[in-house]
Amino acid sequence: MKVFEEIESEVQSYARSFPRVFNKAQGEYLYDEEGNQYLDFLAGAGTLNYGHNNPIFKKALLEYIEQDGITHGLDLHTKAKREFLESFYEHILKPRDMSYVMQFTGPTGTNAVEAALKIARKYKGRENIISFTNGFHGCSMGALAATGNSHHRGAAGVSMSGVSRIPYEGYLGDDIDTTAYLDKVLSDSSSGIDLPAAVMVETVQGEGGINAASFEWLRNLQDVCTKHDVLLIVDDIQAGCGRTGSYFSFEEAGIKPDIVTLSKSLSGYGLPFAVVLMKPELDQWKPGEHNGTFRGNNLAFVTAKAAIDNFWSDDKFAKEVQRKGDYIGQRLETIVDKYGDGNMTTRGRGMFRGLNCVSGDLASEITREAFKHGLVIETSGAEDHVVKTLCPLTISDENLTKALDIVEQAVAKVLKGQDVPEEHDFFADDESSSEEGTEAAA
Repeated sequence: MKVFEEIESEVQSYARSFPRVFNKAQGEYLYDEEGNQYLDFLAGAGTLNYGHNNPIFKKALLEYIEQDGITHGLDLHTKAKREFLESFYEHILKPRDMSYVMQFTGPTGTNAVEAALKIARKYKGRENIISFTNGFHGCSMGALAATGNSHHRGAAGVSMSGVSRIPYEGYLGDDIDTTAYLDKVLSDSSSGIDLPAAVMVETVQGEGGINAASFEWLRNLQDVCTKHDVLLIVDDIQAGCGRTGSYFSFEEAGIKPDIVTLSKSLSGYGLPFAVVLMKPELDQWKPGEHNGTFRGNNLAFVTAKAAIDNFWSDDKFAKEVQRKGDYIGQRLETIVDKYGDGNMTTRGRGMFRGLNCVSGDLASEITREAFKHGLVIETSGAEDHVVKTLCPLTISDENLTKALDIVEQAVAKVLKGQDVPEEHDFFADDESSSEEGTEAAA
């Protein structure tokens, strides 16, 4: 550990929570240099939806490299790019009746957000962007201006403008419709809120604390945008690529965003990759106007195509994610009922869920206790007060149950000082349980 302490910047964060040197990973498992095995409920902060070193993706990637396939090609046409685009259109866009064009940005989510904001402003000829309380969109300057968290914003060192913030659903209580408030301020020329180019929203706020917007609220938000001639941007970087049970997190709400940003699990293998999807009429870029040396990662094209072809050519995998998500929700509700004493609630949707604790200190104690028993799990939220379940979507039923047993044991130990035996049969009440997706990750 000495070299990390002497050479690496103090900005490191996850390494502080999990002070081990990891050197191997497969599926839902991480291994450290001492050979200890951990179940991974962090999964690259949502980047490893299909697990570590998925063998299907790895085979395709190794074959591509062995054949001297293009590694770096700027935005040149390549075979790998063509095959990815064809697969994405055939299995993702076409079945959903979506007519987006795809922009390859720099390979990080924050760069996709920057591009989305720029094209919205360029198309509408307006500066202002509406974002939401507790939203997180990245740490580069434009994305950071739209981010709510003061910890991240405070590092900028300069004032950030061009964004107006509106309360997310539930921020002012369950009885207040914040889309009605947005409609009001956009209708009132004296509200002090300039008519924006776009509204940017996460359907489930990941870093903001696993706050899940209702489908009704999302539909109302789209209606307000349409009424006021404002673009709707969905930041689907963490909630997308299947995390909520459908490829895009907004599908079940029935909305049609003007712009969508994707990254994290888009490559399927943890390779850097980000894109902006936009309606064709919005594509007003001049050649090279939003540029970057690493836009379009050919290695990521290969694994992203494999992910789409093997998991999204039909609805079997989506149904598995929904089934596992229901189980996670049920287990977390049981934990809250048994140990919460009214001071703990559940949040989220699909396999994107969390335990909302009364404080960050309590949530951190729970995750530290879980780590002692072989589970890597982190917190999120403004005060790090939400224990976040972010495991690979391909996790086996047995290991999902085992990990949630560890969570329950940790909660019981921290809140009640109790030791709880592992007594849950995995998906015991679900006779139709299958291993779809698990076999692909084996």
